[in-house]
Amino acid sequence: MKHAMALGLAFALVVGAFAAPAPQDTTAGSSTTTKKKAVAKTSEPSVSTQLSEMKRAIDAQQRQIQQLMNQLQSRDAVIQQLQQQVGQVQNAASEAAQKADTAAAQSTQQQQDVAAVRTDVTDLKQNATNAALSLQETQKNIQSSLESPLAIHYKGITVTPGGFLAAETVWRQHALGSDINSPFNSITFPGAAQSHMSEFFGSGRQSRISMLGEGKLSNTKLTGYYESDFLSAGITSNNNQSNSYTLRQRQLWGQAKLNSGWGFTGGQMWSLVTETKKGVDNRSEALPMTIDANYNVGFSWARQYGFRVSKNLGNKAWLAFAVEDSQTTLGGHGASNNFVLGEQGTSGGLYNPTVNYSFNATPDFVGKLAVEPGWGHFEIFGLFTDFRDRVYPLGVATKPSATGAFNNSAWDGGIGANARGTIAKHFDIGVHFLGGNGIGRYGAAGLTDAIARPDGVLIPVRNYQALGTLEWHSPRLDVYTNVGGEYEDRVAYLSSAGKGVGYGSPLFNNSGCGTETPPAATTTTVATPPTSSNPTGGTATIPVPGSVGTPLSGGFNPGGLSNCNGDTRNIIEGSIGFWYRFYNGPKGRLQWGPQYSYVVRNTWRGVGGTPDATENMFLTSFRYYLP
Repeated sequence: MKHAMALGLAFALVVGAFAAPAPQDTTAGSSTTTKKKAVAKTSEPSVSTQLSEMKRAIDAQQRQIQQLMNQLQSRDAVIQQLQQQVGQVQNAASEAAQKADTAAAQSTQQQQDVAAVRTDVTDLKQNATNAALSLQETQKNIQSSLESPLAIHYKGITVTPGGFLAAETVWRQHALGSDINSPFNSITFPGAAQSHMSEFFGSGRQSRISMLGEGKLSNTKLTGYYESDFLSAGITSNNNQSNSYTLRQRQLWGQAKLNSGWGFTGGQMWSLVTETKKGVDNRSEALPMTIDANYNVGFSWARQYGFRVSKNLGNKAWLAFAVEDSQTTLGGHGASNNFVLGEQGTSGGLYNPTVNYSFNATPDFVGKLAVEPGWGHFEIFGLFTDFRDRVYPLGVATKPSATGAFNNSAWDGGIGANARGTIAKHFDIGVHFLGGNGIGRYGAAGLTDAIARPDGVLIPVRNYQALGTLEWHSPRLDVYTNVGGEYEDRVAYLSSAGKGVGYGSPLFNNSGCGTETPPAATTTTVATPPTSSNPTGGTATIPVPGSVGTPLSGGFNPGGLSNCNGDTRNIIEGSIGFWYRFYNGPKGRLQWGPQYSYVVRNTWRGVGGTPDATENMFLTSFRYYLP
């Protein structure tokens, strides 16, 4: 670029020199022209001079060009130096920027580190505070558990005591001579002296003691449970002074539950017939919330020996099968004395000598399917039992003969269903049904299982049991109402003499159910068999049937009704009550509740009418439950 400028400048100077005006023509003939030439020669320089001057000018220009070129070179050097300096400055600036970025990043990291450190410090302080509080709470819990443990740990087993202490009362419009467990099928007819008198009893006998033991193996949970109360009477039990009633066994069983869902339970427990709230689990029985220890008419239950096998099917369904203790309750009228079903208990065999025990051929068998699809709890179950007696054919004058005696048995039973669930906020509803033949003893009313035909063969009686419950629950208050009924079918036969035999026969005489009778005798005279000291036998005075020990004294033996068979057709009960909890916490539970019940007992029509009986009952309970 610099060289091009210098050459351009030189070329301009040369062109300028050659473009100067040319000399005039010297061939003109006039003097004037000669003079002019002379003048011209004297005023214009010569060519050599001009060439010399031009050379000098060119030299001067070349020198200027050289100077300019030198200047340009110097400038280029300066520019190059400046460019180098600018590059150095840019590099320095870039390095400075990088350092600034690095410093900024380090500063940000430092700020983050500082913030993290502050957060860690805050967390440490909070953790230290929480640890201190947790330590205090742990110390408090340890001290509390030492002072009032919820359970006792013994050799790897957790033992949990339980139960409650109860102060309860019952008032009945018509006397039954019964504590807070009402014998529904014994409600008296209008002719009975008890029907004209009310009764009041106070009792603490339903107070309960329980103990739960639990131990865990690698794949099995072991459980043992014991429960008892005082609703039993020994020979010396009375209400005169000490009110010393005997402790009775309610439940006593052991259980093994495998992680695979199989369960095995054996001992005395609630029958598998009894409804449960969770699967088929023991201790989850859906009992009516009543104070009455006999619960409510229509409730199906038993507490007896059983061995139960169950299978959990994914916590949605459960299958269970049980063998349980069997017993036959006998009813009806007019049967001949030509059969043997059982006998009174043998004292040496640890049975009550004043109570009848049937000779059972087999246990009862119960199977159940329980389902919990997501709403509610549903059950369906079946009960099978064997009725067996020994029959002695009737001979001459309808007297039984041992010749040709034989054992007769018949299988029977029933089916049932339960449903329970929450229908609205705080409201639970339950429905129960059981129907079949020979199942009366499983109902709360305790109706008849079987009767004997005129020939001595046992015939199971058809029976139906139903109960509906509605409950409202809140943290302090539970309100409940129950409506239940039990029905016993008519099973009637004619004897060879044309008299009614069986249960509910229309030939039975009911004409005296409304006629009051005077008090009965306290003793009776019976014949005694021959002995070695008295070969002819004799007589003896004994207490009236049903009394125990010494004869009853006067004033305590109401007269029995004459001409009143009064076989129950159905019993219906409605009950309502509530429980209010004054306290429910780690120190236990303190609650009080009243209950009102109305019971109607209807009978089968016989000669003289269809008697019925009613009962109004009011119960209260004040209980303290162990925590």
